[in-house]
Amino acid sequence: MNSSDHDRWMQRCLELAARGAGRVSPNPMVGSVLVDAAGRVLGEGWHQDFGGPHAERHAVAVAERRHGAEALREATLYVNLEPCNHHGKTPPCAGLILEKGIPRVVVGMADPSELAGGGLDRLREQGVDVTAGVLDARCRRFNEAFAHHVATGRPLVTMKIAQTLDGRIATETGDARWISGEAALHLGHRWRAELDGILVGSGTARHDDPALTVRHVEGRQPQRFVLDRAGALPPHLKLFTDAFAHHTTAVVGETATPAYADALVAAGGRLLRLPETGGHLDLGALLEHLGQSGGRDEGQGGLPLQSLFVEAGPGLATALLRQDLVDRLFLLIAPKLIGSGVPSLDGLGIQRLADALTFAEHTWEQVGDDLLFRGYRRGV
Repeated sequence: MNSSDHDRWMQRCLELAARGAGRVSPNPMVGSVLVDAAGRVLGEGWHQDFGGPHAERHAVAVAERRHGAEALREATLYVNLEPCNHHGKTPPCAGLILEKGIPRVVVGMADPSELAGGGLDRLREQGVDVTAGVLDARCRRFNEAFAHHVATGRPLVTMKIAQTLDGRIATETGDARWISGEAALHLGHRWRAELDGILVGSGTARHDDPALTVRHVEGRQPQRFVLDRAGALPPHLKLFTDAFAHHTTAVVGETATPAYADALVAAGGRLLRLPETGGHLDLGALLEHLGQSGGRDEGQGGLPLQSLFVEAGPGLATALLRQDLVDRLFLLIAPKLIGSGVPSLDGLGIQRLADALTFAEHTWEQVGDDLLFRGYRRGV
């Protein structure tokens, strides 16, 4: 097969892998396709749930069921991430490929984790024809949350801002419903469903009383984090009282005594105490903690949080950008002018254009009547 065939099937792997978004973290999203010499698909699969069989195993099972085991001995296996080479919750996929006699493997990106890596070397040593790096940059961007977490131990931070053409997120009276249109609203809820956790500051929690739940699309509910350094938020907020209170973590200062603390813990939520720097919660320490055990889907110990979605007011947005803690900025711009009101940022302290924050990559796309800027602060 030629390079255009490789690109085509690798793109199909990414399409399959995307079906696992919001379901497989802290594992990566992986899709796999088995193709015969004539370009016929023998089987497809994707990693469907954390702890479940990997994409390659699903594809092999489908191919064997439909075409028999002998068909695998003439097949090419495509997968967007290097097949694993260790025995974790499931056996190594590199071993499966060798066991089934699959002669050719085409891979998008190498596995950045030391534990799972080495699969390609093992396959090559056993005589498998390996092609690596197909749509490499696209595959890396696709699984950037996984790669970022492996490299830094912190979740990938995506900040969403919805603003008017003149950079306002609310009117002078605080009215912000709704700046963006219906399509942008649904997209925002899809991001909530796909990312592991969602974070807001105390100002947003107090003024908007958001639920931070997934309602307009299907998907799992994210872990919810609210910054409340002084522990002064009112106990009646949805974050502390609704049916998903067990998903809520209130991030407070070391000496704070919130009125909602006992009820929140009784409902299954928790308090996370952080040190302060300069009268503010240490956001770097927060990300370190979330990257180690911020999620709570596997017992009280918690799973690592691989991705964090920030729906920030100007204070939190500015603090995160000033400290270079934002990895992706998703800026929704509505075709509206209000002339005055609440700005999206408090000010970054930049005096020269040469010091402006820039992006390694960015794209623009239409979302209903709104315009979406996706800015990536880091290269892949």
